[in-house]
Amino acid sequence: MHQVFIEGGLIRKLWDFEKNIYRDHLLRLDRDSRRNRFCGAIGDDIVRTYAETTHGPDVVVHGFFVDGVLRGAADMRIARPLDLQEAEAAFSIEKAWQSHGVGSALLERTLLSARNRGIKHLQVCCLMENRRMQHLARKFEAEITFDFGSVVGTMENPRPTPLSLMQELVTDSHSFAAAYVDFQSSLFKSRRLLGIPLSMPMPVANPMRLYS
Repeated sequence: MHQVFIEGGLIRKLWDFEKNIYRDHLLRLDRDSRRNRFCGAIGDDIVRTYAETTHGPDVVVHGFFVDGVLRGAADMRIARPLDLQEAEAAFSIEKAWQSHGVGSALLERTLLSARNRGIKHLQVCCLMENRRMQHLARKFEAEITFDFGSVVGTMENPRPTPLSLMQELVTDSHSFAAAYVDFQSSLFKSRRLLGIPLSMPMPVANPMRLYS
């Protein structure tokens, strides 16, 4: 499992109280990266609306963080929550951190989460010109098909095992610890900017609200 990256980067799962940082990451994407992420050109309002849907038991988001800032993400959504046969994943990486292995680590972590939820097939869909995403799918032995100007890569998952479940449990515990540190740090920065005394009580995030 990949964990620590160049420039102090870290791969971890996102938690419910981090929804806004996912939105901000998507808004920071340059034009081409945003088009590749959403398979078309969309405006800021649609990005904000989309980010609001990123919660619930059928959504799992993993992020790539550098110095506490989200710079890449893998967004997995279960297609049919009642039968758990298929899920689709979409990837977004800010331009300065592309081509550094971030996508591979995000996909590896996403496949683990899919496997542990009993999802048999994980799909990634991209534009025909998105060679980087196609290369990533092939790297993980995806079956590639072409559909109306888009490319679909389908990866088959093995059944979950006690070891795979333990791997995710351990990484989740590390994820929450890192998320809590980042959350508290951002609160301190906000309080300083607003001139709020640091002695005042700070809100506590609920660790049970997870993008599960």
